[in-house]
Amino acid sequence: MSQSPSHGPGPDLANAVLGEDSTAGRALPLLLLGAVLIGFSPVFAKLSVLEPTATAFYRAGLAWPILMAVALATGRRGSEGRRKTKPETVRDHLMLAVPGVAFSGDLACWHWALQYTSVANSTVLANLAPVFVTAGAWALFGQRPTWVFVGGLLTAVAGVALLVADSLSVGAPDQIVGDGLGVMTAVFYGAYILGIGWCRSCFPTAVVMAWSTLHTAWVLLLFSLLNGEGLGIPSLSALAILLGLAWLSHAGGQGAIAFALAHLPPAFGSVSLLLQPAVAAFLGWLVLSEPLTPLQAAGGVVILFGIVVARRGSAHQAGIVARPPERPTREPSSSA
Repeated sequence: MSQSPSHGPGPDLANAVLGEDSTAGRALPLLLLGAVLIGFSPVFAKLSVLEPTATAFYRAGLAWPILMAVALATGRRGSEGRRKTKPETVRDHLMLAVPGVAFSGDLACWHWALQYTSVANSTVLANLAPVFVTAGAWALFGQRPTWVFVGGLLTAVAGVALLVADSLSVGAPDQIVGDGLGVMTAVFYGAYILGIGWCRSCFPTAVVMAWSTLHTAWVLLLFSLLNGEGLGIPSLSALAILLGLAWLSHAGGQGAIAFALAHLPPAFGSVSLLLQPAVAAFLGWLVLSEPLTPLQAAGGVVILFGIVVARRGSAHQAGIVARPPERPTREPSSSA
């Protein structure tokens, strides 16, 4: 496969979403940092005493004030050239709602999947997101993946499967429902990745994160209320866990990823995010005393190898990933 010309979207939109930017060399480490920070989220979620959707609501709700403060500061600086520093029209608001609603769908489907299928199954299926991102980038923006990139993608997905192979299962009708929700998790996260790139064609990263997180929060609040989940925070330790999830994983991790995706092809960026389950497995062993088997360690190595291969394929594809930036300039990056 090779890259074909993009038809339809103008060059500014295509460049923003496809990540054709000279700062790609700095964006990759920031993307991986974001993946590591997102890797903390399952640990925080497992330690939380609140119901799953309520925990997800606080993840977005407590992160929002910080993200909005950064967005307002960005507006005062007038950074990122002619990009809007706030939504001004109905179209702007609807545009920023796309990644927010998609991310709330990702979190909701993930938590419901866990009610019907195993953690291992839902992890593998949710991490099919790069497949949907690659297909979406090809269909919407004409960026066809190279065979080298596809090889790296499949290798990284196989690494995720190795990571949870000991717990994979097949069977009951309820599990089929859970597995279906796991696939929907991947679809929603793929839409989130592409939506972030689309919004970045018009708005600075901080503005995209602040407004999309607001939409994520209200949708999850609605889900929590419909599920009858309690929203009371019973103790300071429970609040500390929620703040870690919101500030470290969401504001820090997702913010870093959002910045990086403005400067990298979204398909490659989504493959790099497969590092998240490896980080989560390591932290589960370190913090929660969960076993870390040799097979899981091997899965982590395979994921890293797949990311390296995908990077090479992405460099051939877009001609940007392997080329170092001309001169450092600066800006922030965020993961589920």
